[in-house]
Amino acid sequence: MLQPTNTDQRPIVAVRDGRDGPVTCAACGCRLQAVGPAGAQAWFHFAPIGGRDARGCRVQCADLAHDLAGRAASVVVLA
Repeated sequence: MLQPTNTDQRPIVAVRDGRDGPVTCAACGCRLQAVGPAGAQAWFHFAPIGGRDARGCRVQCADLAHDLAGRAASVVVLA
């Protein structure tokens, strides 16, 4: 018997070009992870280390907060 899917725990997705998908960086395409309370999240590269993303690539936006569209933001206000 399969357990019913819990729809309350679906990952947050962004719509880009008419398609649903995980939130990704608009500059380099890396997946981003949400930080902050629901509805007021900032999005960051997973495990950024010294300007590098999780793959080890040097990207300028690795340590910056991103919005839901994946654009790096110089200032993000969390409610």
